[in-house]
Amino acid sequence: MDTLDIGEVAAQSGVSASALRYYEQLGLIESVARKGLRRQFDRAVLLKLSLIALGKTAGFSLDEIAAMLGNGGLDIPRAQLHARADALAEQIRRMQALEQAIRHVAECPAPSHLQCPKFRQLLRHAGAFQKQNKTAGVSGRTG
Repeated sequence: MDTLDIGEVAAQSGVSASALRYYEQLGLIESVARKGLRRQFDRAVLLKLSLIALGKTAGFSLDEIAAMLGNGGLDIPRAQLHARADALAEQIRRMQALEQAIRHVAECPAPSHLQCPKFRQLLRHAGAFQKQNKTAGVSGRTG
């Protein structure tokens, strides 16, 4: 059996050894043997780590990813993908509106930003957005 030790997997995947141990603890990946104290992994773990990275990038939680990787296969519910794509589209729409508002404020001829109606609107939206994210349990984390 062609195996990689945890250091080799970390180097090839870009995933730290501590994250690999955590993923194993969660059941996302599994080692196939040990050499001394070092975990050994089948080469197929690299594909699984790529799938995990893709899922995380798309905003899925590790629990959601674990469910998709369950039973050694790959089962991604299409409805869940559509919902994630819809959420991303909404996030993009909000970010584009924010970009336009910030550009307007940067170029606004008003003597003070507080006198600019767009800036005041931006402040109201920022407060509402922050309140919405707190009630939805969204943090400021990106990864």
